[in-house]
Amino acid sequence: MTSPPPAPLEVPLFPLHCVLFPGGVLPLRVFEARYVDMTRECLKNKTPFGVCLIREGAEVGAPALPEAIGCLAGIADCDMQQLGVLNLRTRGQQRFRTVAREAGAQGLLRARIELIAAEPEIPVPGEFRACVSLLEAIVADNAKGRFAAPCHFGDAAWVGYRLSEIVPVPLAAKQKLMELEDSVSRLEILHRFLSQRGLLRN
Repeated sequence: MTSPPPAPLEVPLFPLHCVLFPGGVLPLRVFEARYVDMTRECLKNKTPFGVCLIREGAEVGAPALPEAIGCLAGIADCDMQQLGVLNLRTRGQQRFRTVAREAGAQGLLRARIELIAAEPEIPVPGEFRACVSLLEAIVADNAKGRFAAPCHFGDAAWVGYRLSEIVPVPLAAKQKLMELEDSVSRLEILHRFLSQRGLLRN
């Protein structure tokens, strides 16, 4: 007898012109009343909010139309150096799929979501070792604060996520990389892209 699927969760959404990956670091400057209230709620309840790439619309003003698949963001640090402006440091958690969403009175989107299973930790295949070397060089050179410690250079999913964050491709392409559920396929795409541009050393 199979167990029933988990019930959908409800989270506030923060549509942005960026793609958040599991384990990624995302600093945010929050000043709109709806997102200040959302932040206070998440801090009080110690709960995450959902970050989704904007498909149509803007980050401020009327509610934007977000992509259906996003990533939960946990608040790691929060301070207010300027009155009414919150500076957040968030960390990507688990990916999710939006089941339904609606806008509240302030324009804050709330969504019912289903969590997407985390990718299993598997070793980086030997043919993609150059991707690991590139990432190691970036971290050693100037990545303090860009990636959250500890680094997992042996994990195909972690390496793929971190490279996806920094490759110079359109946001729509980053969204597709985030949505992939096969870490080896993601590395294969990244390896091909980086090789074609002469960014990998064999």
